[in-house]
Amino acid sequence: MAADGTTGRVTRRRVHTRANLLGAAFSVFAAKGFGHVSIEEVCEAAGYSRGAFYSNFSSLDELFFALYQERADLIAEQVSGALALDGPDLDVPAAVDRVTDVLLLDRDWLLVKTDFLVHAARDPEVAHSLLEHRARLRQAIADRLGRARGHTALPAVLVDIDDAAHAVVAAYDGVTTQLLLDRDLEHARVWLKQLLTALLTDGSGTPDHTKH
Repeated sequence: MAADGTTGRVTRRRVHTRANLLGAAFSVFAAKGFGHVSIEEVCEAAGYSRGAFYSNFSSLDELFFALYQERADLIAEQVSGALALDGPDLDVPAAVDRVTDVLLLDRDWLLVKTDFLVHAARDPEVAHSLLEHRARLRQAIADRLGRARGHTALPAVLVDIDDAAHAVVAAYDGVTTQLLLDRDLEHARVWLKQLLTALLTDGSGTPDHTKH
């Protein structure tokens, strides 16, 4: 029993240490950029030794990858949840409001995600992980639009639901790039809401039920 209890305490402590390292790394990466951060800086920010770091991660690359995966999974879950609140008849403006609130609140995440994008562009294996995350986001959007089929019509210019999901993600990419430069969160949220509403409706904010 003592051994089991000790193992449980060690496991909980390790989980706690790993979470603290990830949280500290997120702040440091957002402030300085992935390529300008050392293991020592992450350890100092988290209040741990290099030994604690290496008991959880083999390298800074592994930590960065784990951090991205953790945050990307959270965002995908939040988007899915934001899109799941309506009934079959999709309330586009309300859904857009919820999604933009989820996607645009954290500028630090956008900084880390952009670093990861640049890193992935030079590493095919990392790129594969990033593409999987983007596919999950598009699938969450496509699934919601699919449930609304027959209740809420898409503009004819969008050939199908997958095209609509790609367009939504592309609009988000464009708006967040501008947000990183001008830091105008209020304008970015308004702009994204306008773009997504125009993409997914006749542009008036009300789904056009006459289109088939």
